[in-house]
Amino acid sequence: MLTQIYNGHVLTPEGWINGGSVIIEDCRIKEVSRSSRQMEGMDKAIDAHGMHVVPGGIDLHCHGGGGSDFQECSREAFETVALTHLRHGTTAIYATLSSSPVDMMERACQTCDEMMKDPKSTIMGMHMEGPYFNPSKAGAQMPEVIRIPDPNEYRHIVEDFDCMRRWSLAPELPGAIEMGEYVTGKGVVAAIGHTAAEYPQVKAAWNAGYTLATHFYNGMPGFHNVREFKHAGTVESIYLFEDMAVEVIADGIHVPSTLLNLVYHMKGVEHTALCTDALAVTDSDSEHAFDPRVIIEDGVCKLSDRSALAGSIATMDRLIKTMVRVVDVPLHDAVRMASETPARIMGIYDRKGSLQRGKDADILLFDDDINLRSVFSMGEFVKGSDRIAPAAIVTM
Repeated sequence: MLTQIYNGHVLTPEGWINGGSVIIEDCRIKEVSRSSRQMEGMDKAIDAHGMHVVPGGIDLHCHGGGGSDFQECSREAFETVALTHLRHGTTAIYATLSSSPVDMMERACQTCDEMMKDPKSTIMGMHMEGPYFNPSKAGAQMPEVIRIPDPNEYRHIVEDFDCMRRWSLAPELPGAIEMGEYVTGKGVVAAIGHTAAEYPQVKAAWNAGYTLATHFYNGMPGFHNVREFKHAGTVESIYLFEDMAVEVIADGIHVPSTLLNLVYHMKGVEHTALCTDALAVTDSDSEHAFDPRVIIEDGVCKLSDRSALAGSIATMDRLIKTMVRVVDVPLHDAVRMASETPARIMGIYDRKGSLQRGKDADILLFDDDINLRSVFSMGEFVKGSDRIAPAAIVTM
């Protein structure tokens, strides 16, 4: 089947095309052109009405949505979370598990392996957020399961399941450097998270293959004093490694707009990815989070004692809109941080992350107010993604 999205403001790696078209053949992009009119021979033609046509979002860090959490480990939960975020513009998602016992990690990986057998699945792999964290920076992680790296555990998870793509841990823990070397040698992204690491530990992590900072600014210290002496924290240390990428929860709450702007200017588009860190309550009728310790207040998830933020209720369209409307980042840069950069971080830029010939037809349409109008996943229109107003779909 051939589908044409025409008369759009199309974002390509070379820049915007005004009045451009994207031709989809089955599930992939056949061509991106400057044609602003309907072409003959199309099975479907979609008039974008001048809206922004951009690549789908890639969420590196998401726990749940639609009332479900990946910790449920069931196929139904995985499908609910993926579809919830797909309707909001996440066309590729990394299922994220908070610190968990080994049996839960195994069950989640088994489900993820099964889901990934479907070539049209939006689930790209598993992200283990923990359980190897610094207890002093645990935040909303379950304290009773936090522990130091155990080679018998992590080697088993990496070697016995195909879905492992990323592991977040604190590099200052005993055995964390060796673990970083091991997982990166197996093609798994090692990320610094929930940590009290200072410059020497961050440098050791970088040398061991750690390339990403988990929810930058959250779960890590910045500049601080140790008695009378000043110390650079994890944040400043990560800035000093120019090629270390960061992900930020760009809801405007976890990281305020001033700091989001600083990250954008310091790390740049090429090393900044937007992530949701969304919990089960995201886009859910329930007012209760999956974790009974968590409350929803001020547009964000918190521990009930208000000692820490506990995740977000953000979606991909909200991240992009916040970066444009609140942080004052150009739309093309906000989109790249939601698509191209995470694709490069995770090594899937050969098939996702930009509108180019041969890549998966994961496409979003935004209006001038940065409202998401339509989502296409692997060339198929996603029902429910047109809550505001759909682009007109004309069958030829």
